[in-house]
Amino acid sequence: MKKINIELKWAILFTIMFLAWMLLEKTLGWHDEKIADHSWLTLFFIPFAVLLSVLTIREKRRRYYKGSITWLQAFKAGVLMSLFVAILSPIAQYITHNYITPEYFVNVKNHSITNQLMTIEAANEAFNINSYFWQAAIGAFIGGVITSAIVAFFAQRKRPKKAKNKID
Repeated sequence: MKKINIELKWAILFTIMFLAWMLLEKTLGWHDEKIADHSWLTLFFIPFAVLLSVLTIREKRRRYYKGSITWLQAFKAGVLMSLFVAILSPIAQYITHNYITPEYFVNVKNHSITNQLMTIEAANEAFNINSYFWQAAIGAFIGGVITSAIVAFFAQRKRPKKAKNKID
């Protein structure tokens, strides 16, 4: 268990950050009056997601690997954190759509149908809790794997070689 504590901790923090972001989106009107802009405005979450991936791998390098980490070790830590985020994502979606913004699905369906972006059937199929459970879990995992590969490249550190003592 101690081997995965860091990744699990950061996945829980990521989930809390996601819920805070959902509350921010709701407060800023991105789930109702500004729903037309929601799809691109929500991209502002990406830097925060990347930051948590960086912090996860940095802590893993510092605490578990004593300052030295290979690309593969860093990548594995990021993927494991992403897996935990994916597992927690249905819970976050449930909280989001039942407590933070229960009217979101109605609003996004109405917007999509009214602006002829989708048919009623397509909107009903795309915008529901089960669809979002899957989208969130798969998206979190795939996005996390890609982010982990990139972050691991920059996070890798080799253990410094010990200097040999020369006798003069």
